[in-house]
Amino acid sequence: MEVIAAVAAGAIASACQNAVLSSWLVSICPQRDYAKELGERLSRNAHIYTPGSDNFAAATTRWSAAHAPEAKLVVIPSIENDVAETVKYANELGMPYLAVNGGHGAIKTVGKMKNGIQIWMHQLNGVELSEDETQAKIGGGAKTKAVTDALWAAGKQTVTGLCECTSILGPGLGGGHGVLQGRYGLVSDQFVSMNIVLADGSLRTIDESSDLWWAMKGAGHNFGIVTSVTSKIYDIIHRDWAYESFIFTGDKVEALYENINSHLPNGGSLPVDIMHYSFFFNNPEVDPNNPLIMFFIIQEGNMIVDPTYTKPFHDLNPIAVDGEGGVFTDLATWMGNANTSPPCKKAGLVNYRFPIDVESYNIPAQRQVYDLFASATKETPALNGSFFLFEGYSTQGVKAIPSESTAYPFRGDNLLISPVINYAAGADAEIDAKAVELGENLRRILHEGSGREEMHTYVNYAYGEETKQNMYGYEQWRQDKLLELKNKYDPERKFSFYAPIV
Repeated sequence: MEVIAAVAAGAIASACQNAVLSSWLVSICPQRDYAKELGERLSRNAHIYTPGSDNFAAATTRWSAAHAPEAKLVVIPSIENDVAETVKYANELGMPYLAVNGGHGAIKTVGKMKNGIQIWMHQLNGVELSEDETQAKIGGGAKTKAVTDALWAAGKQTVTGLCECTSILGPGLGGGHGVLQGRYGLVSDQFVSMNIVLADGSLRTIDESSDLWWAMKGAGHNFGIVTSVTSKIYDIIHRDWAYESFIFTGDKVEALYENINSHLPNGGSLPVDIMHYSFFFNNPEVDPNNPLIMFFIIQEGNMIVDPTYTKPFHDLNPIAVDGEGGVFTDLATWMGNANTSPPCKKAGLVNYRFPIDVESYNIPAQRQVYDLFASATKETPALNGSFFLFEGYSTQGVKAIPSESTAYPFRGDNLLISPVINYAAGADAEIDAKAVELGENLRRILHEGSGREEMHTYVNYAYGEETKQNMYGYEQWRQDKLLELKNKYDPERKFSFYAPIV
């Protein structure tokens, strides 16, 4: 009997080591102190937050309140090896984990992370220039504003997204669009090397000599946690930047987007110093019945946007015009994407995006989506805060890099389009269904208008129902290569919460 009891005790002790216990075991197993256990393996300045604390709530609050991952611990590494130790510990327990930078990834697939560890990267935020000042080592949690400000102070710049509160690596691992991409290519095209924690918990340095390098530049969320990246940086060519903005009423949809197609084409001929940006939005104080259209032209190297570009839009008789000159670091404030701007606030809203990349504007489709956006947001007032974003970056630098050289698949596209359907969290299921239906229908109209069989969607804006082909390309060789690398580097599918490839 003593032998049987000893065996039984050993079996129970072994079972109690599991992170997830059966209900009958909970009553007899002692409660494990995961925070204490993991904390003993981390560096002195690392932190661990547990549910119920103010810090935990702040760390887990996201830009979109829908489909949030569920964490039992939040780990804040202070050195890169802390990430490796956290992954090893989680693997030992069989717990899932997810790295988080700015918390702006709204894709619904992250909500599949349950009862796991969130690795909040924000302490890994350094920006260090190389001795020859041609490269910078950027921490895995560094935000856009920190990077642009640090480089600007040194007379340097690189490709980043426009929004100050998002990270460099969050968008960069999916390609990463930015204002300077016409000169230099995507955010990921600047990568020289990176430190990455793989699924087995090893911390490695990789560069173009690694077979994994191709995948990290466009599908990188699927293969590891990047703790730092070394990126190309460049001398500032022009310190001066300018914008001019216009507000149009809905009757100008056709004329506005025809003018953009005619005067600001992106098909390789949009100058590297120009970008345009527009969105539909509701402002009942100005027009209680229909959305308005905000349109920006941004130019590098001038304090006033060249009238050659702006005159065709003045001729459309906008209801408001504005403009200003300044420097590159003013752009986010001008465009409403600064740290203090509404898009950077985590205001308890559900934010669904339904992206599509196209080559040019189909004018009848633009009218259709405007009318649908207007009617839907009017009929369902809860959706009235939604907006519909159209981004036109110069693409010369993007297209100069061979498409097959990186996992980013859609270098031939010119326009990045995304309806952002939002409403207050806690709304009933009917509102949620209406939001998804609206977003999908808006995208469907644009896809049909494009005349393409393929639907291209920017992975960093994805809703979460897109296919692997939509996000990572339709060529079979691309899909095969991604799967081969996934099987090699992450056979147990540890990194499958953000736009998974399998």
